[in-house]
Amino acid sequence: MNEHFLQYLWKNKLIKNQKIRTHQGSPIRILDFGIQNNDAGPDFMNSIIEMDGIKWAGNVEIHVKTSDWYKHDHHKDDAYKNIILHVVYENDLKECDTALSKYPVLEIKNLFDKKLFDRYRGFLLSKNWIPCQNDIGNINEIIIISWLNRLLAERLERKSAEIIHYYNFFDNDWLETLYFFLCRNFGFKKNSVSFEMLAKSLPYKILSKHRDQIIQLEALLFGQAGLLKPSFSEAYPKKLYHEYAFLRKKYNLNPINNSLWKFSKLRPPNFPTIRLVQLAQVIHASDNLWSLLINKHNPGVIKNILTVTASDYWNNHYVFEKKSEGKPKKIGDTCIENILINTVAPVMFVYGKHANNHVLCEKAFNLLSELKPEKNSIINNWEKTGIKPSNAADSQALIELKKNYCTSKKCLECAIGSALLKENNILN
Repeated sequence: MNEHFLQYLWKNKLIKNQKIRTHQGSPIRILDFGIQNNDAGPDFMNSIIEMDGIKWAGNVEIHVKTSDWYKHDHHKDDAYKNIILHVVYENDLKECDTALSKYPVLEIKNLFDKKLFDRYRGFLLSKNWIPCQNDIGNINEIIIISWLNRLLAERLERKSAEIIHYYNFFDNDWLETLYFFLCRNFGFKKNSVSFEMLAKSLPYKILSKHRDQIIQLEALLFGQAGLLKPSFSEAYPKKLYHEYAFLRKKYNLNPINNSLWKFSKLRPPNFPTIRLVQLAQVIHASDNLWSLLINKHNPGVIKNILTVTASDYWNNHYVFEKKSEGKPKKIGDTCIENILINTVAPVMFVYGKHANNHVLCEKAFNLLSELKPEKNSIINNWEKTGIKPSNAADSQALIELKKNYCTSKKCLECAIGSALLKENNILN
C-alpha cells in the first residue's frame, strides 16, 4: 500500500461513505472530499465532513499508518495543526498518544474494493512497454482523445519553462531566443548541444547585419563552429576562412572547439556542415526570423521559408575539400516539420502566453494539428498498442504520456489508468 493510491481513492470518492465511524467512535459522513493540494501542506483542502451531527470544513491529511504523522514531522509543522480528519489505511494509534488522538482518525482498510488495488499493483509490477498495454484497447476513445488534448497542453507548458529561461538569459530578447532554439533544432539530437554553444557564441544581431551576404553568413557560422582552417586549398573554403578572419576581429569573436561536432553514425545529409550551411540559407532568405516564423501561422508558408538548399559548393561536398556525389543539399520535409513541431509551435505558444495573446496560443495548437504525426520509436510502439496519432498534436501528446506517465508508472495520475481502475471496479 502507498499514499498515492490512498489519495487516488479519496480524490475519486471511492471510499465507502455510509455507516462509518472514526477510530474514536464518532459517526461520520463525508459531504465533500475537497480539492487535492499539490503544494506543501495537508493533502486535501476545503473538505467538508459531518461528525456527531456537526459539520466541519477544513483540511484532510492521508497516510498509510497513523504513526506516519511523526515520520513526516507533521507534529512540528503548524500547517497541520487544524486538520479536520486524519485518513489512514491502517490505524496504529496508541491509546497513550494523546497528542495525535485529538485528530479524528478514519481507517479505510475495509472501506474500498480491494480489486482496485489488485489492478493498480498489476500496473506497478508490469514489465510491458506501458503498464496498461493489455487493457488499453478497452478504453473509450473519448477518454483517450480528451486526455491527449490535456497532455499536449502539459507538454507545451513544460517546454515553456525552458523557453522563458533562455528568454531571460538573452536579456528578454525574443528574436535571440527564437534563433537559439532554431539553432538547437538544426543540430537535431546528435549535435544539438554544439549548435546551442554556437548560438550563444554568435548572436543573431551580428548575423542579421550580414543577412544580405550569404558568403559572410556562412563564414561567421563555420568560423564560430571552429571548422575553418588556413590550410584549405579550394577557393570557396579559403574565401570563408579569410572572410571570417576579418569578421572575427571586427566583432571580437571566439570560436567553439571543433571537436564538439559529431559526424560518426550520421548519414552525410545530416552532417553538421550541411546543417550549418542550410541554417545560413534560412537566415539569408528571411527579412526577420521573428515575423516570418512567428507571425506567419500557415504551415505551408512557414515550410516555404524553411525549404532552402545549400550553396552550390555543397552540391558535390558533405565536408570541406572532399568531393562526393553531385546532389543539391535541400532541407527535407521531415526536418522542416521537426523544426515546426519542436521550435516554432512551442515559441509561438510561450510568446502568446507572455503577451497575453490567447489567439496566438491557440494557433500554436492549430499548427501542430495541421502537421503529420512524427515517426519515431515511441510512436511506433504506441501504434502497436492500437493508438495511432492523426497529427503532430497527437504524437506530441503520446510522447508526453510515455515519458512522463507510463515510464514512471504514474497510472493514478493518468486519465487512461484511472479509467481502467474504475472500470475494473464497476465490471466486477
